Amino acid sequence: MSQLLVIESSARHEGSISRQLTQDFIAQWQAQQPHAQVVVRDVAKQPLPHLDGDLLAGWMLPKAEQSAAQQAAALRSDQAIEQLLAADVLLLAAPMYNFSIPSTLKAWFDHVLRAGVTFKYTEQGPQGLLSGKRAVVLTARGGVHAGLPSDHQEAYLRQVLGFMGIDDVQFVHAEGLNMGQDSATQGLNKAQQALARVA
Repeated sequence: MSQLLVIESSARHEGSISRQLTQDFIAQWQAQQPHAQVVVRDVAKQPLPHLDGDLLAGWMLPKAEQSAAQQAAALRSDQAIEQLLAADVLLLAAPMYNFSIPSTLKAWFDHVLRAGVTFKYTEQGPQGLLSGKRAVVLTARGGVHAGLPSDHQEAYLRQVLGFMGIDDVQFVHAEGLNMGQDSATQGLNKAQQALARVA
């Protein structure tokens, strides 16, 4: 059975375009795969802690030497990675905040980018361990940034996903959402058309 892992990160719970696009994608995906499983993790509603010393120690120290806080941090990482490993398709909903991704989404990446589990270092350099998975990224942006130096989302997400071995990555950008009603309508329509092609 195919599994879709959805990572929501918009701080807005009402009126969020990225959340709207997520629901559209899920509906189209399930229409094509009615028996597929959808797992949703909302890092805005239930944020993971930012990377700290407890998480690093939880990864590096033997379990017998870990404090309770370090063991809890390692367990959070384990659970996030288990969800990712089980997924065939990863759907990231990433509104643009200050030219980049929400810090809650960055914290999720900090929990799943784990040496020896999702990537490893070799004599030839780093090697991703999650090959064979597909990722779709839905962005929502007040301005227009795709292909411009101001877009720090796409390059970063391609790099971190590729670092884990996920090279099949498609982006759907809803842009110009704060540039007047006509621009917002056009941006959303273009995103929905692109969504239908990738879903």
